[in-house]
Amino acid sequence: MFVEKITPRFSETDVLGHINNTVLPVWFEAARAPIFKFFTPDLNPHDWKLIIAKVEVSFVGELFYGHEVEVKSTIEHIGSSSFVIRQEAYQQGKCCAVGKTVMVRYDFDNKCSVALSKAEKDALSAHLVTSEQL
Repeated sequence: MFVEKITPRFSETDVLGHINNTVLPVWFEAARAPIFKFFTPDLNPHDWKLIIAKVEVSFVGELFYGHEVEVKSTIEHIGSSSFVIRQEAYQQGKCCAVGKTVMVRYDFDNKCSVALSKAEKDALSAHLVTSEQL
């Protein structure tokens, strides 16, 4: 599991004082950087090897300005050329949002998916969490 701490910015709040719902996908993407490094260790965008096939966020509580947010990232599923990242945003010890992102190993030159290598699968497997563990 990877854990990233985020300090909400005032500009990320809405008129009700909540963190705006458009912010969570951005926070979740930022918290995926350690996983991205399995594929592109220096995070060089010219050597990028992943695309997003699907993003979903379920809001299960409120998030507010003035309190740190902890994003926990795990791997939920590993396929032949894709994998699912599960992310949870916590504030003051309470889970407030759950996100799932389907990432695909991709060849940008040939415009097609590519099978995950054994090394990539092994790196992802070290962070695999089954539904029974959630």
